Amino acid sequence: MTNNDGLTGLANRPAFDTDLAALIKAEQTVSVALIDVNGFHELNQTYGVEAGDRALTVLAEVIKEQDSGRIYRIAGDEFAVVMADTPLEQAFLKMEQVRREIEAAVGRFGLPDKRPVTVGIGVAQYPRDAKDADALIRAATSALGYCKEIGSNQVILPLNEEMVMKSCYYTGSSVRRLKVLAERLGKKESLLLREALLDLLRKYETRD
Repeated sequence: MTNNDGLTGLANRPAFDTDLAALIKAEQTVSVALIDVNGFHELNQTYGVEAGDRALTVLAEVIKEQDSGRIYRIAGDEFAVVMADTPLEQAFLKMEQVRREIEAAVGRFGLPDKRPVTVGIGVAQYPRDAKDADALIRAATSALGYCKEIGSNQVILPLNEEMVMKSCYYTGSSVRRLKVLAERLGKKESLLLREALLDLLRKYETRD
């Protein structure tokens, strides 16, 4: 049985499960990203299966070019990246770069009306978010599911992963204002800080 996907040439789901289990058995720190194409069913229906297959092939190429880890096609429009010896914060930044490159590759996808292809990405890390391979995949899947709920084309970490920096970096009044804002919007304080970080990156990276 081959361990490669016929369309993209990437490693497949059995290879993903085997590789991840081996890394965790060796007690290596490992981050996993699950990537899902936004609106892929609609893309297939609107432009045809050929266009959908091309989108998946180009997507695989763009992800590979970022050299972020070993890449797998694990389902129809779902991909995974395994990043050995990669802290969660670094994995997040790598996947944010992948997300931006995919969004920017409009010409390569070649869809009518210059329609962009975008993705949602969920990232989790062993042993920080889970104690075994199955739990790690569930954590990344949960983050990806939340990404879809709040509006995809984002990179999301597990909800139990608080990205709030130490309060010594902020004045007491700033922390209180953040708490009030989070309660009013019905969002986690960590999620608001992530949104602010992404806005900051987009603002200044466009000046390069």
